[in-house]
Amino acid sequence: MQRLRQLLSRIDGKGYKAYKELEGKSFSFPGFELFFYHVQGDPFAAPSQLAVRMPQKMAGFPADLYCTRVRSVALGDFITRAFHKNIGEISRGRRGSGKGGAFSIDRPGQEVLERSSVAVSDTHVEVRFFAGLPAAGRRILGREAAEMFLDELPLVVENSLIFKRLPQDALYRHLHTVEDQEAMRAQLAEKGLVAFVADGSILPRRSGVDQRPLDPARAVPFKAPPALAVELACPHRGRVRGMGLPAGVTLIAGGGYHGKSTLLRALERGVYNHIPGDGREGVVADPLALKIRAEDGRRVEKVDISPFIGDLPFGRSTRSFSTEEASGSTSQAANIIEGLEAGARVLLMDEDTSATNFMIRDRRMQLLVAKDKEPITPFVDRVRQLYRERGVSTILVIGGSGDYFDVADTVIVMESYLPREATAAARQIASRCPTGRRSEAGGAFGEVRRRVPLPGSIDPYKGPGQN
Repeated sequence: MQRLRQLLSRIDGKGYKAYKELEGKSFSFPGFELFFYHVQGDPFAAPSQLAVRMPQKMAGFPADLYCTRVRSVALGDFITRAFHKNIGEISRGRRGSGKGGAFSIDRPGQEVLERSSVAVSDTHVEVRFFAGLPAAGRRILGREAAEMFLDELPLVVENSLIFKRLPQDALYRHLHTVEDQEAMRAQLAEKGLVAFVADGSILPRRSGVDQRPLDPARAVPFKAPPALAVELACPHRGRVRGMGLPAGVTLIAGGGYHGKSTLLRALERGVYNHIPGDGREGVVADPLALKIRAEDGRRVEKVDISPFIGDLPFGRSTRSFSTEEASGSTSQAANIIEGLEAGARVLLMDEDTSATNFMIRDRRMQLLVAKDKEPITPFVDRVRQLYRERGVSTILVIGGSGDYFDVADTVIVMESYLPREATAAARQIASRCPTGRRSEAGGAFGEVRRRVPLPGSIDPYKGPGQN
């Protein structure tokens, strides 16, 4: 600590580049060590990358907290949240120019994920975080930096990395909640299910950009219809009752604003575990479930979309289809095929985010535009083949086309955010009111060609749609 204090005092007032003296160095503190892995070259640049490492004999985490992969992931997630919380409570925040004077760590959302920010082992606990090194203009503020690293950081570290200083009831609840979700997800296949929603779940979110749960006073707790009710066993919660969605083709119907898309979004995130109090701790889905949507304008590279889109005008083949700017239908077809290539076992789709001409072609349109003039085979004619031939289930939100009644195994109607099982009623309607449309599948779905993307073609720093 004294060595770091002296260094910061010596470079106080110098040009910002003098901070580079810290890069690659480590400094011993009582109970932990501080590492400067990368030092920013400018106060307005991305913040510096640091880490603190505390010996396990000082941290004192019992081995049972990280003895399994599930617990290790949950513990790392919890420590990351604690570190973020303590930064907010202890650090003064920004001081000086640009992003200077502030510690930061990626703030976790509602899901419990494996974090690269924390590593826990029998020998030590390490946390990786960011710090904006303070300056006035481009002159180093050494005293402010000393306040950050010598006064504030030790308190953040002690309150985040020492087991006895953490809220232990909350920590064990965090781990137990994750273990329960893993246990429920593991039971889906043996019960013939692809998803499960526990009674009492709060599915609505605060907004489209805020994944926190809606105030329970304003939300309708979920309750399974008797015909779809099942129970799953949890190691900590015991037996949990809820709605089980069987393998096959499931339709979620209902009027607008009655909760169809809300349910599908909860199922979409059911591949992840959620924190206690999220409201979706009892919502789990097959880990290989995938949300599919149309993405107008996306790039497609050598994808065999021929199961859905045949040869295009002027003889253009779709067996190795490439385009810089896909349409709604071609992008949705490509997304499905890429999902199947990646091993998806469940497809989740919402008509609101799908291309209409990809989803359905009714009898009247079939009469107006002959099949030999229409390259698209609509999804309604492939969805059963996907399940029958490839074992891939589909959960589909549909509110505008009863043609899907003919191919559905299970039909659920959402009414005021509560589900009603309506499979028999849908089949009766389909029998009483035939659509007259003809299937355009024209043979088996076919094999999914295996492709290996070139690693150099994917750059995560470019952002969506830029690769």
